[in-house]
Amino acid sequence: MTEPAPRHAPAPAAALAASPAFPAVMAFAASCAASIAMVLALLLATTPASAQSAIPDPDQLVRLRVLDGGTTAEGTRMAALELTLAEGWKTYWRSPGEAGIPPRFDWSGSRNLGKVQIHWPTPMVFEQSGYRSFGYADRLVLPIEITPERADQDVRLAGRMDLGLCSDICIPGNVHFDQALDAAAPRDPQIIAALADRPSTAREAGVTGASCSVQPTQDGIRLTARIDLPPPSSGSEVAVIEPGIPGVWAGQAETRREGPQLVTSTEFIDETGEGLALDRSKIRITVFGGSQAADIRGCSGE
Repeated sequence: MTEPAPRHAPAPAAALAASPAFPAVMAFAASCAASIAMVLALLLATTPASAQSAIPDPDQLVRLRVLDGGTTAEGTRMAALELTLAEGWKTYWRSPGEAGIPPRFDWSGSRNLGKVQIHWPTPMVFEQSGYRSFGYADRLVLPIEITPERADQDVRLAGRMDLGLCSDICIPGNVHFDQALDAAAPRDPQIIAALADRPSTAREAGVTGASCSVQPTQDGIRLTARIDLPPPSSGSEVAVIEPGIPGVWAGQAETRREGPQLVTSTEFIDETGEGLALDRSKIRITVFGGSQAADIRGCSGE
């Protein structure tokens, strides 16, 4: 499962900002939409050794354990990746925001893996240095639902998760996992709790309609969504708009209320240079308001 890479790098750390090459690297990242990992690698390569020594070892910042949830009523196998983070550190949701590093997964070491569905718990919203990001602090239990290729055979979950780790600085890291799953394992209460901590569906949240209009921009397309959604009981609202197609960068969404409607918009830019054609049925909008979140799949044309 692959998420689009953000167009902008994370807010710079004091150690990285001390590098004389920092402004040039950031300008390159903004103009070329280079991946976060590449930008960070360039920064580290041009940061003096004295500053690099202050950058922690990613292996000391996150610990991974595989949880086994046995077989569901539908015949799928349920597991979870449990990430325990060092104090003061966080990692990112599937759509991390402009200041985040998107998680990526490699399942190539697995066996009897027909289909994988990741159930993301509701993330926290972080605001820092003018950037908004979405992620998890301290600990994340990430449910993984597996449809085996052969229902009568064992499943082995093995591979790697690449992720961003952020505190005062942001660095890329990765964790490896390899575990045979027990089809007869009991349901795991931690996985059950993580599944329950998902954003509400549009129906559950009281959404009665969602329409999208598009306008061309100098670099791509601006999409504006109008959502019939009850306002939260307290707090403001922010939204994330995902294009549903790879190779497309989405900017930070602007959100406002117009009576009973939530209006949110963002710019999509095609990073492949092949042209941009949106499929409204694949647009995914997640609205965060107060203590609630709503996951809205697809929108009609205006």
